[in-house]
Amino acid sequence: QVQVAESGGGLVQAGGSLRLSCKASGIISIRAMYWYRQAPGKQRERVASISSGGSQNYADSVKGRFTISRDNAKNTVYLQMSSLKPEDTAVYYCNAGRIGRDLPLDSWGQGTQVTVSS
Repeated sequence: QVQVAESGGGLVQAGGSLRLSCKASGIISIRAMYWYRQAPGKQRERVASISSGGSQNYADSVKGRFTISRDNAKNTVYLQMSSLKPEDTAVYYCNAGRIGRDLPLDSWGQGTQVTVSS
């Protein structure tokens, strides 16, 4: 099982940038990796994904502003966030994908808080 630890969140003004990091405990090269977020009172939503081969997908709300990347040698995934908006405020979670399925593992890390002020 892969466990993850997210970091890099913080308070930023609208229009600013942040880079989130996700360090995994195990080998992630054969797995898709995901970034999700959960705002207060809302369901957790997928923000971005990157396949084992490097193909990326994004939620419409972040397309063109966020970039997901991975460094398999470091077992680390990143989320570069630019042109941040107050509605991007949420706890951001990373997770590894199940082998052969486009679904995250059952266990989640603690996440990292991103707060965007207007």
